[in-house]
Amino acid sequence: MLKEFKDFIMTGNVIDFAVAVIMATALGAVINGFVNNIVMPFVGHFTGGVDFADKKIVLDEAVINAAGEVTSPENAIMWGSWVNTIINLIIVGFIMFMIVKAYNKTKTPPEPEAPAGPTAEELLAEIRDALKK
Repeated sequence: MLKEFKDFIMTGNVIDFAVAVIMATALGAVINGFVNNIVMPFVGHFTGGVDFADKKIVLDEAVINAAGEVTSPENAIMWGSWVNTIINLIIVGFIMFMIVKAYNKTKTPPEPEAPAGPTAEELLAEIRDALKK
């Protein structure tokens, strides 16, 4: 069973999948940094300085006791964070589209099929005609 597991792990598909997961994680970190540090400041600028990450609908305010300690945390719907996630998804989708498009351009086009030769009937007809002459 250990040999079968080793054979399974060492197949090209598993190795390719592992590399793809690692690359996707790294690409995700780069894209998150791009969205949070470059795109969202532009969005905030064009929406009048709004930072979506802080936008929320407070359902229950935080309860603070006399000593200034939070006894019950705030309960809020963080819709701004969700907007950031949607923007992130759109950017990730666009970047993945561009990567796949560039990859498809690098692939060699398939060889064109050779023109089909004459059929057996056509060859027999030519032989018959040649014999008649």
